[in-house]
Amino acid sequence: MIALGIEGSANKIGVGIVKDDGTILANPRETYITPPGTGFMPKETAEHHRSQVFMLIRKALKEASIKLEDIDVFCYTKGPGMAQPLSVGAIVIRTLAQLYDKPIIGVNHCIG
Repeated sequence: MIALGIEGSANKIGVGIVKDDGTILANPRETYITPPGTGFMPKETAEHHRSQVFMLIRKALKEASIKLEDIDVFCYTKGPGMAQPLSVGAIVIRTLAQLYDKPIIGVNHCIG
């Protein structure tokens, strides 16, 4: 079994592809960096995640040498975290799961 997951609960967004034996096939990520002293706001962080997520999915699939059709389950961070950035991963994963008729697993990133 192969899982593709998106983590985007704060200023970093990542796409991981993992086998059921724990082998990590890919784990690319990008970090939203703000000017010093400004912090990161949910809206701008979500915009960053939207601008990076599809590139990261393509990169992860290439690193893992697989296609989306090879994914058995799609996972996303359901919380805790900032709602707007979290929604990016949730929407993308839900769309992929519906397109490929695969199950979805929401993960608490403090536990997962």
